[in-house]
Amino acid sequence: MKQRGTAFFCTECGNENAKWMGKCPSCGAWNTLVEQPVEEKSRTARNAKRTQGATAEVVRLDEVRLAEEVRVSTGLGEADRVLGGGAVSGALYLLSGDPGIGKSTLLMQICGELSRRHKVLYCSGEESVRQLRLRGERLSSANMLVTAQTELDGLLDAVRAEKPEFLAVDSIQTMRCGEVSGAPGSVSQVRECALALMRLAKDEGVTIFLVGHITKEGSIAGPKVLEHMVDCVLYLEGDRHLRVLRAEKNRFGSTHEIGVFEMAGDGLREVPNPSETLLAGRPVNVSGTCVACIVEGVRPVLTEIQALVTPTPFPSPRRTVSGLEYNRAMLLLAVLEKRAGLYAGNQDAYINVVGGLRVSDTSVDLPTLLALASSHTDKPLPPDLTAFGEVGLAGEIRGVPFTEQRLMEAYRLGFTSAVIPNVKHTPIPEGMRVMKAKTLKEACKLAFTS
Repeated sequence: MKQRGTAFFCTECGNENAKWMGKCPSCGAWNTLVEQPVEEKSRTARNAKRTQGATAEVVRLDEVRLAEEVRVSTGLGEADRVLGGGAVSGALYLLSGDPGIGKSTLLMQICGELSRRHKVLYCSGEESVRQLRLRGERLSSANMLVTAQTELDGLLDAVRAEKPEFLAVDSIQTMRCGEVSGAPGSVSQVRECALALMRLAKDEGVTIFLVGHITKEGSIAGPKVLEHMVDCVLYLEGDRHLRVLRAEKNRFGSTHEIGVFEMAGDGLREVPNPSETLLAGRPVNVSGTCVACIVEGVRPVLTEIQALVTPTPFPSPRRTVSGLEYNRAMLLLAVLEKRAGLYAGNQDAYINVVGGLRVSDTSVDLPTLLALASSHTDKPLPPDLTAFGEVGLAGEIRGVPFTEQRLMEAYRLGFTSAVIPNVKHTPIPEGMRVMKAKTLKEACKLAFTS
């Protein structure tokens, strides 16, 4: 191949440009073009490959024959829940997360469970075969095939020779394609390696799991096109003890389900009842805390929302949010000032979702505001109280789905009172006191006088 020099690739969409520009002409992102060395492939060879292949096969969709086993269970119920029931044959999965969060541990556990019934090849570009064995013995994953390989061609040869049903690559940033110049992990290398593995999955029917690193900005390292190539993007997040697996993209299932794990000496253990784990150690008779009942997929989960409102000596108060969308939290703080009369313009405000959860369910609006009001007035809420509901800019409380399931989960865990939106025809568990509120001011009154 002839060395052409360098080109500029967009880290968001992967678009190639001959010169640097402040704004990507393809996706419009600013300051995302990075310089990478490239090689020019022969046009005649490229055109020959195009003409050699036969005409693409075209069939009716209802005539496509499906295999008897469309999905394969990973052996971990929490992972199957997130994947939509199991791994799909010939699919390409991308598992990502912060360094040390447990990506390799989770992937080896999944491969270990799959190797009991299927042929699995685990390729690591970051560990030696000996290191893989040491970790595999701790995780009881001794049945799989392993290789320490960073060259893409060598990995593809191993796949053709062994013909595994499942392939794990840890990580995609360590793989190198010989036809492309540049260091492993560069934009061009990540894109070409992912494209070759995608064709392997689709043509040979091999289910492939890729591990992707996270940059300091919190995005997956490499071009954004990497996320567009794969069928499912999984994120592993959490704190020191709990790990939450969620799907940001899933062509074969829902993106609303979560899987909860806890880190132990023998790997990640499933948490079948996350509500009890998330509420363990919850403080009682302390201001600034409220229990929320969110729904992830079809499963209700109780978690604790904590807030701290304290006077600030500085002219500009500080706002810190963890677990909630920042702009949404600032909107709720403005509603609290305008509609409930609790001024916080001269006070710092801190909001945290306990357990490391990242919540997008709008039902956390009401418990977040109640926690802020509790901290602002320094009045604790009743320990057996839970709340849920969406709050609008006018201070009204709107209904949310799965009201009955939320109340049943709260009652099962010992909560005997709840503040909910004023919705009709709501089945109430026997022995539970449910207070319905139309506005935020009314909800605060009911919560603090119950």
